Order: sequence, then C-alpha cells, then structure tokens
Amino acid sequence: MPIHPQIAEILTHIPPSDGTRPEPAAMRSAEQERVPAVADRLPLAAVEDTTAGTPTGDVPVRIYTPAEADSYGVIVYFHGGAFYLGDLETHDGVARALARESGFKVVSVDYRRAPEAAFPAGLQDCYGVVRWVAENGGSLKWNGKSLAVAGDSSGANFAAAVAAMAHDEGFVGITHQVLFYPSVDLDFDVDRYTSLQENARGYGLETVGLKPWNSFYLDSGADPADPLVSPIKRDNLAGLPPALIITAEFDPLRDEGELYGQRLTEAGVDTTVSRYAGANHGFVQNFSWIPEFHRAFEETADFLNGK
Repeated sequence: MPIHPQIAEILTHIPPSDGTRPEPAAMRSAEQERVPAVADRLPLAAVEDTTAGTPTGDVPVRIYTPAEADSYGVIVYFHGGAFYLGDLETHDGVARALARESGFKVVSVDYRRAPEAAFPAGLQDCYGVVRWVAENGGSLKWNGKSLAVAGDSSGANFAAAVAAMAHDEGFVGITHQVLFYPSVDLDFDVDRYTSLQENARGYGLETVGLKPWNSFYLDSGADPADPLVSPIKRDNLAGLPPALIITAEFDPLRDEGELYGQRLTEAGVDTTVSRYAGANHGFVQNFSWIPEFHRAFEETADFLNGK
C-alpha cells in the first residue's frame, strides 16, 4: 500500500536531505519548538523527574505511573534521535502512551548524548538505569517479575545492546525487549539492505542522511563492527529476552530490523516482528495520533502482558 495520506501530506513540507552534517544545537532547538505544552499531554496518575544513581554517575530519569496500583511491571525506555537528538521532553508522549496502554510504570532515561559525551557514555547510562530499577524495586513498586527495555530508532539500538550487556554479565532481570524501527546496523553500505534503496528518498528519514546524522556517535569512538554499536553483528543471540520488533514499510532501516528479528528467532529467542503498512520511520513518535499507528502501543501492551 502507499504511504498513509496524512503522513504523505506532511512529508511534502519536509525538504529532502542533502547529505550534509547537521548542526546539533540548531536541530535540538527545532525539536523543542515542537514539544507540546504540559497541559496538552496525556494525563497519568503521576509523572516525576528524579535521578538514578549508577556506577557512571547520576542519570536524570522521568517516571510515569499510569494508575494507582500495589505493584507494576516496569519499562525502561530509551528515546531515539541518532544518538545526538531527543530527550525526556521530545519523547514524553511515547512514554505516556506506553504507560497508559501497558499498565506498566515507565522509566524514561535522559542518557548522555553525542557529540558532548563519547561512546559508550550513553549506553552505560542506559544499562546503569536498568540495574538501578532492579536494585530499587521496592521504592518503584516493581512487581519483581516484568522488566522490559524499550526504545525507538537509536534508542532501540541501546535497548538491544543493553539486553546483550545484561546477558553477558549474568543479569537475568530483563524479561522483554521492545524495538521500534530499530537502528541495529551502523554500517550504512546501501547495498546491505533492499530497504536502503527502496526507501532512500521522500519518506522523512533518507538513506543519504544516515551517515551524517549518526556521525557524532561514530566519531566519538563507536565502531560499527562492535556488536554493542551494531547489535545485529553479535555472533550468538541465544539467551536474549523475548523481543517485539516493530518496523515501518517506508523506512530505510526496515530490513535490518526485520533481519535482526529473524536472527533472534533462529537463535531460539521468542520474537515477533510486526511491519506497519503505510508507515515511515519515526511513526510511533510522530504519527501515533493516527489510529492504525497507535495500535503499536496496544501491540506492545499485549506483548508485555502475555496476551
């Protein structure tokens, strides 16, 4: 099917990428201008900003409580933004929707970003917050059973890498991983995946822009050959937590996400790959007000709650 008409209309106002390296300050400022006012956001029982103490320092987090309950499953959520964009505000709507639909408490992580922080600072922050949640389960009313990592785009990269780090360190607390249109291969050779060619231009995220947009992370010391940078390059995926991978039909990153799902399945990991027809990269953040795309949150809730 063609791209959703409401997305297509918005895309007509977005200029094509020319492959130049973006300017972080300007891009971040533009993002903040699009953040909705607090009064216009989805209401929840509680939203609290605090810090998580980790081995690499205090990490700002925002905790979303969907409703009053005796205990909760917990989602630790890592926002996207090519490792240099995004923060608690830009992805506040995603975290709120995850909390409401799943009934889980959501801990959104304001990890350190490139270029100011070199690899692996942001990844260490994300992993540290997961361990902090497990160690502070009492104060969070964690039920001790369900602990998911989730992320979109580069945040999904971190979620996959954190799941692998936990496995390798013998931390078995992570029960689920949710990857929205994941960026799991930072080798941007256009011949590697058909979707890099089929969806190269005209759908928001463009293939020519992948290298410059991710350059801040790569230039900070992140090696695309490292499985913690490109999770799809991990030799053995066995033993990782069950996964839900949501991809978009008109996304250059579609095929790498789906191949990662295939490799997880082949390694014996219970994995669901769900492609959203008519969607483009970023649709969970940008277009979840379209009913058929809001379903991604409902599908996530079903996955987390075993439905």
